[in-house]
Amino acid sequence: MSKVYTTQELIQILADERQACLKGKRLKLEITLSGNPVIDQFIRTDGLQQFTAYQDFKTAIHNYQRENQVSGIIWREVTVKGKNLYYPEIDSELIALTTDLEILKAAKNSILEFWYQVTIGMELYLSFNNSKQHQQIVISDVERIVQRTEWASLCKWENSSFLEMILQLGWGKPEEAYYKRGRPRSGSEYIHAVNPGNRPIG
Repeated sequence: MSKVYTTQELIQILADERQACLKGKRLKLEITLSGNPVIDQFIRTDGLQQFTAYQDFKTAIHNYQRENQVSGIIWREVTVKGKNLYYPEIDSELIALTTDLEILKAAKNSILEFWYQVTIGMELYLSFNNSKQHQQIVISDVERIVQRTEWASLCKWENSSFLEMILQLGWGKPEEAYYKRGRPRSGSEYIHAVNPGNRPIG
């Protein structure tokens, strides 16, 4: 029986392949931009060839995940204001299996409880326009968004004088929600908590 790669091994394989593509060692040569060979010969396609080669490889890894039931979950640990949380999320380069989605859904309440505890007294903002703009909201707005989401994830930006806690509230497939490719069946909203007087940077 052949060896089945682990989640961590697939993450490393993808990282290595991404580097090879960025260095021009992998190209998808049949890429055309306009469909007109006369015009295409004058257009530089290196970047597109590198990107497409990596996307094709990533698709093959996602198929491997499905065929071999290799989870896309990685476990994160976050510490804020002396409180710790160990929680699952889908690696940004992998996909979520059906069993992964169940794990994410089961972790939603503990992630929310942690986020509520560590953001007491902070100002809340909803990001939109691909996180280029933020609108101030209140906790009841967050609770309305929570009601229509299936899973949650966290991100922390912190230094000695600044703290931002980002709560991602998602539904559907995380790999589609991250890049807003799957709306309306998959998507997410980002809630930013910052200390009073600060603005979100994440």
